[in-house]
Amino acid sequence: MTFLLLWLRHEFRVRWRGLAVLALLVAFATATVLAALAAARRGESALDRLRAVTLPADVQVLTQDPSFDWDLVRSLPGVAAVAPFLTTPFYVEGVELGWNSTPPAGPGIWQGIERPVLLDGRLPDPARADEVVVLPRFLERYGKRAGDSLTIILHRPEDVDLLADADTTQIRARGPRVTARIVGVIRSPQFTDPSDGEAVVIPSPGLFTRYPANFLGTRGVTFTNALVRLRGGASGVADLRRRLTELTGPSRLKVRDLSLVYRDRDRLVAYEAAVLRAFALAALAAAAFMIAQYAARLTDVSRAELRALRAAGLGPRRAAAAAAAGSAVAAVPGTLLGVAGAGVASIWMPIGAAAAFEPAPGLDADWLILLPALLIVPVVIGTGACLYALTANARTAVRRSVLVDGAARLGWPVAMVAGLRFALERGRGQATPVRSAMVGSVAGVLGVMAALTFSAGIADAASNPVRYGQTHQLVAFIGLNGTGPAPREILTVLTADPAVTGADARKSATVTAGDITFPVYSVGGPVPVTLVRGRPPAAADEIALAVGTAGRLAAAEGDRIWVSGSDGSREFLVSGIGFVPIGPDNDYNDGALITPDGYDALFSSFDAGLAVITLRPGTELGETITRLKTAVRAVPGGDRVSMLPALVPLQLAQIQGVRGLPVALGVFLGVLALAAAAHAVTATVRRRRHEIAVMRALGLTPAQSRAAVLTQALTLAAVAVGIGAPLGVALGRALWRVVAESTPLSYVPPSPLAAILLIAPAALAAAVVLAALPAHSAGRFRLAGVLRAE
Repeated sequence: MTFLLLWLRHEFRVRWRGLAVLALLVAFATATVLAALAAARRGESALDRLRAVTLPADVQVLTQDPSFDWDLVRSLPGVAAVAPFLTTPFYVEGVELGWNSTPPAGPGIWQGIERPVLLDGRLPDPARADEVVVLPRFLERYGKRAGDSLTIILHRPEDVDLLADADTTQIRARGPRVTARIVGVIRSPQFTDPSDGEAVVIPSPGLFTRYPANFLGTRGVTFTNALVRLRGGASGVADLRRRLTELTGPSRLKVRDLSLVYRDRDRLVAYEAAVLRAFALAALAAAAFMIAQYAARLTDVSRAELRALRAAGLGPRRAAAAAAAGSAVAAVPGTLLGVAGAGVASIWMPIGAAAAFEPAPGLDADWLILLPALLIVPVVIGTGACLYALTANARTAVRRSVLVDGAARLGWPVAMVAGLRFALERGRGQATPVRSAMVGSVAGVLGVMAALTFSAGIADAASNPVRYGQTHQLVAFIGLNGTGPAPREILTVLTADPAVTGADARKSATVTAGDITFPVYSVGGPVPVTLVRGRPPAAADEIALAVGTAGRLAAAEGDRIWVSGSDGSREFLVSGIGFVPIGPDNDYNDGALITPDGYDALFSSFDAGLAVITLRPGTELGETITRLKTAVRAVPGGDRVSMLPALVPLQLAQIQGVRGLPVALGVFLGVLALAAAAHAVTATVRRRRHEIAVMRALGLTPAQSRAAVLTQALTLAAVAVGIGAPLGVALGRALWRVVAESTPLSYVPPSPLAAILLIAPAALAAAVVLAALPAHSAGRFRLAGVLRAE
């Protein structure tokens, strides 16, 4: 032990700079890997932790009946709490509100249901009309904070009547102006920042109590929906649907199972966590490679000095322990710094979509991840360095490369043969890390291409609504509750516009199949639909189910299911599985498509009448909407038609939010590839300097020496691209298919054309740059000094 302490004192006095660099490498790598792993764990559990403390709603009950009595729902067995909310909008001066800025219609909200975590301040007084709470993004976007004021603008009662009669929201608010104070910042499963970046403000229930006519109109013509919490949770949804059907009749209420929404969110945060774990593993691989090589170089220097003490009785094990001691001790402060850095990084975690669900943002060190690293990292580095020192003398050259021998027999230039030998053979004595360099280079290129291929899939899905079944660019609301202008006349006017390439009228209503309800849309016009399997319905007894609905029904293409509407029931053949238009009460993954004849067999009316419209590429939406609205006013009842851009699925914005993670992963793996190649070339020149000196003495010129080193680097790059690039594209596509099927969205094989075209020249150029300094050194050897030292 005394000898080891004395040797450590010598090590830190002579090689303190090298050991300090090793400690910093360990600190940086440890902080990066641990922060990514902790962020993955925290993000993946964010929704569960939020739901555990907030009494989340289990269902959303939607009705278009203004007179519906929510006490009927409250009285049902299994119902724990009901919180109605209004559908009439309100406005905040100078603020672009998100879709879920819904005014509560009673004091039940935030008490027995959706009891939020308070990120700042308090909940509003339910008796006051001048208090609001906001979600965090509102503060970031508008520079506000708790205690600041804002101005709420309401509709006049007569304008509310007009909103209900005209089926439009495009009426300017001219009612009371209420100066309200922000009293708190909240978060709960239903009250989270939307992925589309809009801000959310929720007023106190007292606003509706003070101004009921400004939400319900003079005739009470608007309706409310409600959030419902069940005592049995999601397991009680089917029983609630059955009891509501008994109370109100079939298809009059839509019960939206929020567990399906939570499932989509769980998938999203699980995907982000998986990407973060992959990032951590890639960072770990890159760090392990670089740290191992650096520690090996420090160990080699110590071994060289300790060799002189072997004659004095220093045993091989004690020599190996002494050679590795400096690296092991330097790893301790490096690990401490890395753990501290990962703990500090938790202030900004989790990232991506999971950040919107975190119930306790801020500093939160995950000791389950951090504490083991304090022991594992120094032990692994010290043990690895010791094993390296023990086995260094036992290493022998690997067998000769067939490719190198073939090149020599074919009479290739000496510099090229030498370069191939450097790249593919370990050599004698202090062997160069050929295998690790080759594996690292291939793995790096494979990872980069996989990440870029995967990123191309994300880029396509984040900008192309067609992948989610939204093949139209505009949607017109032409009817509600069975009333509205004649769809055929509206379509004639719409298709007469030169910017319109197609328009299709689609009636929608709610059906029941088994114990679930979902909307159906009639289809059969020129606007295409998106399917992942099968074909669109072509006969009156055929139906195409949305992917999510098919999953809930456990139905597949070719199956037969019974479907009930308000005026009839019949058996349908499932002709395909795909996506449906996003409507007032459904997303793209919930519903079904049937033919007009099939629709008429189930219904004599409709809940909503839509027209989906496709436009020529490059059409300006604002001008087109204005022009089309002017045109349809000439049709009787056309003044009641509202029009807006096609609704975008939330998944599109959510998947865009994680686009940077695969790119970051690709960058890290690119660093791995560069580190592998750089170390291999540098180590070759250093460890095989005697071999190069002998060849120089036999006539190899300095230029040929430089060419040999350059050939080695180019060989590594060529092998990495030849093997890694195609495997990377295949791996990226396979991973993207898994994500596409779980999101869900229509899978189209991503093709990162720019990356495919540039990977080879980029890798070769990087090889030339990395080889520049080692090649220059190889051409400037002092032959006498090298040969004398050897």
